Amino acid sequence: MTSQITEPLKANKESYLIRNKMEKNQLIISPKTKVLELIETYPQLEEVLISYVPAFVKLRNPILRKTVAKITSLQQAAAIGNVKTEDLINRLRQEVGQNTESIAVSSSCNRQKPAWLNTQVALPGLDASELLARGEHPVNQVIADLRKLSKDQVYCLQAPFLPAPLIDKASSLGFNHFIEEDFGQQFKVYFFMAAL
Repeated sequence: MTSQITEPLKANKESYLIRNKMEKNQLIISPKTKVLELIETYPQLEEVLISYVPAFVKLRNPILRKTVAKITSLQQAAAIGNVKTEDLINRLRQEVGQNTESIAVSSSCNRQKPAWLNTQVALPGLDASELLARGEHPVNQVIADLRKLSKDQVYCLQAPFLPAPLIDKASSLGFNHFIEEDFGQQFKVYFFMAAL
């Protein structure tokens, strides 16, 4: 009697696992695809990402993989690597046999120094390096800090990579930003409340 019950359950489980694996490999690579989802579905693409943009070598860090790769889209990853989103997406698609296409994506990263920025003034801010080293993501802390800023204050976030998801979140809350890069080793992102 027990084997009559367990046999269909085993068959259903195997069928589910096969179906799930097939669905996973049907991931269509797009600018909105999360980096972690991509490399879990197509593990071979991790090396493609790293060879395409050396900054992606940080994906090998298990802490950054669990925190940053989980929330970073390929569009944001392209901004981190300072490459065209369309080129990155199409390169990844070619590797897994998907059709390439023209992709219209606007960049959300401002690298032109704005008039509101005076780096000579002491700024409130955060160096995210220690948080990231502990496997924590700075987004909640930074957003809480930004919400406390007065209209004439500028906030400075320092990070070992471009925090594109955080920039997108702050922009959606009405903050302008400016990015300063130190030879790809350290990024400073300055935030200022946008004029209404």
